[in-house]
Amino acid sequence: MSLVRVQNFSISLDGFATGEGISVDAPFGHAGERLHEWMFATRFGRAMFGGDGGSDGVDNAFAERHESLGIGAEIMGRGKFSASTGPWTDLGTDDEWRGWWGDNPPFHTPVFVLTHHPRPSIEMEGGTVFHFVDASPQEALALAREAAGDRDVRLGGGATSIREFLAERLVDVAHLVVVPIVLGRGIRLWDGLEGLEADYDVEQVSSPSGVVHLTFTRRG
Repeated sequence: MSLVRVQNFSISLDGFATGEGISVDAPFGHAGERLHEWMFATRFGRAMFGGDGGSDGVDNAFAERHESLGIGAEIMGRGKFSASTGPWTDLGTDDEWRGWWGDNPPFHTPVFVLTHHPRPSIEMEGGTVFHFVDASPQEALALAREAAGDRDVRLGGGATSIREFLAERLVDVAHLVVVPIVLGRGIRLWDGLEGLEADYDVEQVSSPSGVVHLTFTRRG
């Protein structure tokens, strides 16, 4: 059976995966880009935005796995796709909103967006198709696994969605990046997950950039 993976998911020292005040112009709220600067500095991160150079150390080795692990489908919460909640007309033009990633998003697979307001699928360039489903974690995973075939399923975030899948012990491997900043407010990953470590083997790799890469691998 395919594995469920979390990759390159950044959190602050106090466990926040995004800041407060999310909007179209500020996808991570008051956190800005600080949670992801470690990746933007890598060779992989620079190339993703059409640039050159970048670091080639441990951070780059982890970041590159985004493209190398054989992902066949993605699941994300609505908050990763859009800043709005409720009906898709909340932002006036939100019924036309196609995500923050331009015409060719970096997923290149079917993507299942969890929402209480399903809408028609959106087909993008490069093989990305956004499907909007009102589904439990188990139901969404069944859809994603069917689409992925023998490849793995990536759980892309945000924190609320990942927390729900972790609570149900549906995540096989989770790569989390602890960034040395304190956000103080926003959306936390760890709430309600007491004792999670008992079900996972945890590996830690420190980087000269100051971040710590944690890999949770489910036992058994």
